[in-house]
Amino acid sequence: MHLGIDTSGEVAAALVLDEVHAESLADDQPRRHAELLAPLIAELSERKGRPLRDVESIVVGTGPALFTGLRVGLVTARTLGLALGVPVHGVPSLDALAERAAQLGAVDDGTPLLVVTDARRREVYWARYEVRDRAAVPVSGPDVAAPGDVPRVPGEIVLGAARDLYPEVFGAPDPRVPSHDPDLRSPNPVHLVRIAQRRLAAGEELPADPLYLRRPDAVPPSGAKRVLA
Repeated sequence: MHLGIDTSGEVAAALVLDEVHAESLADDQPRRHAELLAPLIAELSERKGRPLRDVESIVVGTGPALFTGLRVGLVTARTLGLALGVPVHGVPSLDALAERAAQLGAVDDGTPLLVVTDARRREVYWARYEVRDRAAVPVSGPDVAAPGDVPRVPGEIVLGAARDLYPEVFGAPDPRVPSHDPDLRSPNPVHLVRIAQRRLAAGEELPADPLYLRRPDAVPPSGAKRVLA
């Protein structure tokens, strides 16, 4: 059994039992990541009737995302990993959205995918992928930019919540993917776990290091202010 966690957008957790059986829960209440994550994990454990001591590994979304929310998921994953004595692996959160699209039968091999999520400040986080054998292969990014500065390629499918925030830039939903699918708007940790398993089997290292991409909004003062008499 493997535990997946992502707090790059919604607060989300998943338990993956095997190649077929998995369940996830998510809550989109803003700025309550620290309050919501532990109860979601506990509810999943109760639903599946499996104690957390059965967890063999933890996979956490590494962003990119805003500092405070992302930190909650990373700290929780590391703390649980230490308590349970299991490895903690990191996967970029945007990979989960592209992976979901790649699994859809209407999306052909070679199709370019662009994932865009809200970075605030009139900017988006973005990453580009290509569909190969029903999997999303990273091509470029992740990065942060103004919507109009995100590089585009012909024939791409645009995914992620920021597509609807900036329809004048990214256009209408693509008919090849269902616009109502929540896994195409916010990362589902089930996909993060599946991606991690595939990459680990290929010998890749998956450090759980955050992808903040820019400094947090709140920073400590650089020093004492000079007071003039």
